[in-house]
Amino acid sequence: MKTEIYINEGIHESRIAIIEDGQLAEIWIERPENERMVGDIYKGTVNAVLPSLQAAFIEMGLERTAFLQVRDMMEADSAEYEEGGGGGGGRGHRRSRSYPLIQDILSKGQELLVQITKEPISTKGARVTTQISLPGRFVVLVPGGGEWVGVSRKISSLQERRRLRDMVNDLRPEGYAVIIRTEGRKKSEREFRRDIKNLQKTYERMVRKSKKLPPPALVHKEMGMTSSVIRDLFNENVERVVADSKGRYQEILEYVRAVSPELKKRIEYYRDRRPIFDAFKIEQEIEKLNDRVVWMRKGGGLVIDHAEAGTFIDVNSARSVGTRDQEENNLNTNLEAVSQIARQLRLRDIGGIIVIDFIDMHEEKNRRKVIERLIDEMKKDRAKVSISPQISEFGLVEMTRQRVRPNLLHTHSEPCPTCDGTGRVMGPDTTLTKIERWLQRSYAASGERKLVLKVNPEVAGYMMEDKEGRIKALRKATKARLELRTDPSLKPQEYRFLSAKSAADLTGTFNII
Repeated sequence: MKTEIYINEGIHESRIAIIEDGQLAEIWIERPENERMVGDIYKGTVNAVLPSLQAAFIEMGLERTAFLQVRDMMEADSAEYEEGGGGGGGRGHRRSRSYPLIQDILSKGQELLVQITKEPISTKGARVTTQISLPGRFVVLVPGGGEWVGVSRKISSLQERRRLRDMVNDLRPEGYAVIIRTEGRKKSEREFRRDIKNLQKTYERMVRKSKKLPPPALVHKEMGMTSSVIRDLFNENVERVVADSKGRYQEILEYVRAVSPELKKRIEYYRDRRPIFDAFKIEQEIEKLNDRVVWMRKGGGLVIDHAEAGTFIDVNSARSVGTRDQEENNLNTNLEAVSQIARQLRLRDIGGIIVIDFIDMHEEKNRRKVIERLIDEMKKDRAKVSISPQISEFGLVEMTRQRVRPNLLHTHSEPCPTCDGTGRVMGPDTTLTKIERWLQRSYAASGERKLVLKVNPEVAGYMMEDKEGRIKALRKATKARLELRTDPSLKPQEYRFLSAKSAADLTGTFNII
């Protein structure tokens, strides 16, 4: 697979585009006010212990307290680790095991070092672990994690795995566990020794710093987005790295000279005045990433909807034209959709629970083909993915994808201030009905009739239609003497009632809470 990396440095954000076989596969975006946090290590204080959840909240000086589960405090072993993408632990699926009670381990006010494994998302604080791990170019160092050597599962050769484990076990410092990353394949003892030594120095320096600082405090900042992507992804499979910032170009060049000098010829400095993402046709692809509908080449389409509970993807045949065999058409559209779904999940960095509604297929062999293709396509994803083994009787597939940071929709947008993120607003007829009910309640409770009604101009226009027919009907039905006023600051579903005598706002008095 032909892979290229393009780096764009702007005033307000940095962007990295990963191109695979000529297609945009991943986009990483970082802004000064929203820097990458996964892998950062803090000295924090236990804010609260929750026995019912077997978890604790940790005060780290961030906007929201972090969340620590009891299983993220336990010493792991090599069988529990699988290399992930991009630092901050590389933690994989845990085996079923029993844990001590968190109330027996932690108490309120206790100080401890924690590392962020998932960034704050929406109303949730960061997810943290006390099992510190420091990623390097070829290994991940796990201080106090036992004394073992793990090997990335992506290194499949048994002979190479044995060679690496034996070699690194001799280099492993006492009291540390070491995980060999995929990039460590076929590397020499000298390269491993240098990587482990640098990581050990980093940890020892961090411990000294933490002893001097009162909590909450940041004691170790993980590499920035660009540096970590170069560390984790730039290898012999990448044909070139192109950066439009001279400073960033020099920084990458110096790093590669130190760790993999054979790759320095693949680093390029982009000098053209035309924006780099425009020149390589990346910008036009990024512009589509927040579209709700994704069209496929043969006319089918995906509808992607985000909700608090998860992400829902509907596969539609839409404008697709195929053979007269409906089952075959549905299969072909679903197979094409699988490739696009796998690509969109990576591009948009969608995590959590994902439900896919495929077009109905009656034959079991066809449903199996779709699942097998989905599993195969998701192998390209560096995030951890779990997929249900079959399509349900309703044509649904459930899957989860590792959520580490907010997806692009959260990065690029905010909830709509009018609809509060629901995507829907009440029509003026519904608002008018709510106003009528308010008047009936107010009359029953107080008998006050002289009122000023403020509404959105759109609702006011609706009420004044048919020679003020609706407002007249409202006055007659409720016996209210209403003075109608427009207020552009109100949403279409909002209204305000004021006393005509005192100008006091009466809205909340007779609203249903």
